[in-house]
Amino acid sequence: MKAKAVKVVVKEIRFGPNTDEHDYNFKLKHAEKFLTEGSKVKAYVFFKGRSILFKDKGEILLLKFAQDLEELGKVEQLPRLEGKRMTMFLTPKKK
Repeated sequence: MKAKAVKVVVKEIRFGPNTDEHDYNFKLKHAEKFLTEGSKVKAYVFFKGRSILFKDKGEILLLKFAQDLEELGKVEQLPRLEGKRMTMFLTPKKK
């Protein structure tokens, strides 16, 4: 029974609240690769110091990320703030 169990792999992608367009696209390509391999993706925005003031920027960034990956995966958990991290989970779509 243990041999037939599917192991769920979770890959993490970290953003800052002021992530630039090129860095965003670079991380987006990695997420696409992870989802096509069948791994779950945990995307999060890490707020340092006073950058916690930009909570809305972080949420907009994660929602844009989910929208760009819409054809490859679906959102398992919408962006949620936990301490200094805003996290969101994406799962690959079934083939």
